[in-house]
Amino acid sequence: MHAPVLVLKDSVKREQGNKVQHANIYASKAVADIIRTTLGPRSMLKMLLSATGGIVVTNDGNAILRELDLAHPAAKSMIELSRTQDEEVGDGTTSVIVLAGEMLHVAGAFIDKNYHPTVICRAYNRALEDAIAALDKIAMQIDVNDRATMLSLVKSCIGTKFTGQFGDLIADLAIDATTTIGVDLGQGVREVDIKKYIKVEKVPGGQLEDSKVLKGVMFNKDVVAPGKMKRRIVNPRIILLDCPLEYKKGENQTNAELVKEDDWEVLLKMEEEFIQNLCAQILKFKPDLVITEKGLSDLACHYLSKAGVSAIRRLRKMDNNRIAKASGAVIVNRPDELQESDVGVGAGLFEVRKIGDEFFAFIVDCKEPKACTVLLRGASKDLLNEVERNLQDAMSVARNILKNPKLVPGGGATEMTVSATLKQKSSSIEGIEKWPYEAAAVAFEAIPRTLAQNCGVNVIRTMTALQGKHANGENAWVGIDGNTGAIVDMKEKKIWDAYNVKAQTFKTAIEAACMLLRIDDIVSGIKKKQAPGSGATPSKPKVEEEGDADNEQVLPE
Repeated sequence: MHAPVLVLKDSVKREQGNKVQHANIYASKAVADIIRTTLGPRSMLKMLLSATGGIVVTNDGNAILRELDLAHPAAKSMIELSRTQDEEVGDGTTSVIVLAGEMLHVAGAFIDKNYHPTVICRAYNRALEDAIAALDKIAMQIDVNDRATMLSLVKSCIGTKFTGQFGDLIADLAIDATTTIGVDLGQGVREVDIKKYIKVEKVPGGQLEDSKVLKGVMFNKDVVAPGKMKRRIVNPRIILLDCPLEYKKGENQTNAELVKEDDWEVLLKMEEEFIQNLCAQILKFKPDLVITEKGLSDLACHYLSKAGVSAIRRLRKMDNNRIAKASGAVIVNRPDELQESDVGVGAGLFEVRKIGDEFFAFIVDCKEPKACTVLLRGASKDLLNEVERNLQDAMSVARNILKNPKLVPGGGATEMTVSATLKQKSSSIEGIEKWPYEAAAVAFEAIPRTLAQNCGVNVIRTMTALQGKHANGENAWVGIDGNTGAIVDMKEKKIWDAYNVKAQTFKTAIEAACMLLRIDDIVSGIKKKQAPGSGATPSKPKVEEEGDADNEQVLPE
């Protein structure tokens, strides 16, 4: 009797789930369409008005999406993809959004045909495994010490950016900086920590060509007493401290009751002696430069300048760590624990220079620096911000290659090869999973298709010719030249991508598409905001008048 009702309930529930999935697909597609035009070297720029009223002009996918304020939860999760990609590998932030949007778009047809999302996800995960296997097959090993190859790789990765017009400059800066700070951990593993040990210092003025990688560090500080302390020291002995060179104050509010007038003088004398002892412990090691993260009192400044020692105070922790890595010094917490091995002797020159209106301290010409500063010069702050974003991407690409020295072809050639391989394999897959698997193969063509669109060439003719070249998995290195839209061999044009970036793009895009497809309901847990003044102030007590007594409703007992 009740079977039809159950079937009806089930179909209503499925229809509700389908509506939510379609809404998610539309939201994700909308995000992908926003930044689709920023893919490739002939891409468009976006001008963003930030919340603070500032203007950002960029074609970096992550920088664009970071400024968007979207209400739909699926769109928000798409923006997170771009951020994840940027943190993991630093490049491919636009590709991952375009690919994830396309994966969800092709899944929409199967949702309409009442395919269960789990079936689609299973097919997608299978496609991902086969795509990574295809990547491994076409990947090419390179020698990280071959600078020409490294340069052409980094250039092809930043060729799609705004600074691509400046040629080798940014690529040179990125390779110099990352090779400087690379540390071998043994067993062929290499650590390259860009965030910790590379500082990008943007100084408006000059030309972009004046930018350089310093063999050491620079920071926006001057010596404590400019008239008394030296501003230029060759081969300085550097001591780094993480403690204040001031009289020690009590932890809590301290009251001292003095009976005699002489006691006050004794107290002052004790303070002086305390600081004198601190300075004596430091001066014992004959330093030329003392840098502390905390404060430095006038008295300590006097003792140090008297001994011909330059001092810098209140330096940031990160900058202190970089100086330690560059000069070979060790950061000491207490002056009485100082040893000769803690003194940094690796720096060749300490100098304070004035750039514009500000003083900058340089510790350069280091023997074996494991930290460095990239000094960027340029006409305006907006230009410098964009150059910094591009430089971060270039350094991330160089880091990826140092960690995993494998290349795959760029210009959409990798995606076409993966697509052709998956189409071939789909014929051997049995059951209902065959169709979503084949759709995933077609979705990979979104990247070369978008490249062709942004070049302004005939998309259908170009894609048909490219599919013909890649038929049966042949010509793996044939792709689209992003500047002209011509179909060329990527090896000849030296358009390459890092293996890590491509693998991460595929994994992030497909896993995100699967996650969004499996959402069948969106429940809001946000409380409705009260209207201003509705519940904030207690209502005034109502004074009952004589006429109101007649209108009262008497409740029955």
